[in-house]
Amino acid sequence: MKLNLNIQPLHTWIKTGKEPLVIAGPCSAETEDQLVATAHLLAQTGRISALRAGIWKPRTRPGEFEGIGSIGLEWLKRAKAETGLPTAVEVATAKHVEEALKAGVDILWVGARSTVNPFTVQEIADALRGVDIPVMVKNPVNPDLSLWIGALERINNAGITKLAAIHRGFSSYEKSAFRNEPMWDIAIALKTLAPELPLINDPSHISGNRDLIGYISQKALDLDMQGLMIESHIDPSVAWTDAKQQVTPAALADIIDHLALRKPETRDAAVNDKLAELRQQIDKIDDLLIQKIAERMQIADKIGNYKKDNNITILQVGRWDEIVQKRTNYAKALKLGTEFTEKLLELLHSESISRQTAIMNQNEAGQAAEKLTHV
Repeated sequence: MKLNLNIQPLHTWIKTGKEPLVIAGPCSAETEDQLVATAHLLAQTGRISALRAGIWKPRTRPGEFEGIGSIGLEWLKRAKAETGLPTAVEVATAKHVEEALKAGVDILWVGARSTVNPFTVQEIADALRGVDIPVMVKNPVNPDLSLWIGALERINNAGITKLAAIHRGFSSYEKSAFRNEPMWDIAIALKTLAPELPLINDPSHISGNRDLIGYISQKALDLDMQGLMIESHIDPSVAWTDAKQQVTPAALADIIDHLALRKPETRDAAVNDKLAELRQQIDKIDDLLIQKIAERMQIADKIGNYKKDNNITILQVGRWDEIVQKRTNYAKALKLGTEFTEKLLELLHSESISRQTAIMNQNEAGQAAEKLTHV
């Protein structure tokens, strides 16, 4: 089911003139000189479509630098006047919205810590009612697609049609190479539900490490995301916030220059014909997969009836371990990833258990209904 969003195409509200779309600037506006100097260097690269800067910084713990505050908006005005770059700022309260609008900020975004709270998002949406300004919504900190969609809908319901989503990754207990796990499947799910919604990637917050920004950026573009938001500082080594994930304007230009831009479609008839042929093969295999899964479940039902008739428990851990071991080894030989194989087996096993549980409970449910009838 597609989302019913009333939005304008990205190119109608941000004039890029460049590919890919890049919104860049320091994580935090620290001083007027730092912000304006960074803005000039970014503008000189000729690759930036808008200047971003954190004015209010919601931090995980108190006592850390939480943004320079409203004075930073004046610095942004100066940077815009001198470079011609549109400006973008994060807002987390109605007061932030009011001050940003008064200062002439061109684009607003709702941060991950705000998206997670519907009350906060609604407050921001109410403050935006009747205003014509682009708004971008970051995914919530936790991997919850419904929260992300809900925030987008609240902003859209307030009359904001210049709307975009920002994919900045999700918190996870498991440590990995990333600061925030990309969980690309969630971003893809949003794109599937709302194909017309511009989706912008934030490789800085996903990576947490400037060395990974190019890799994440390329993957995002390969997934047909419409742009990038990258943190850039005139001297990242002395940045007051998120120093490890910021890059200099020169380094940012180098990253962009090494990105490969691919199109979602081609006019080459031969290429389209070949793709159509390969997709037909995929369709046939998918149909066969569904058929075989249905056959597997029919056998699982028979096993469930047999267990029920012979008072055998549904779950046998030893049998499950045997399946996982054999199938993952077989999958490796066929060059299938272990994680993918284990997830697939878990889905099949969960469905089998569910169906066998329903079979086991058939008599009990019937007996309970009969007792209620005689009460």
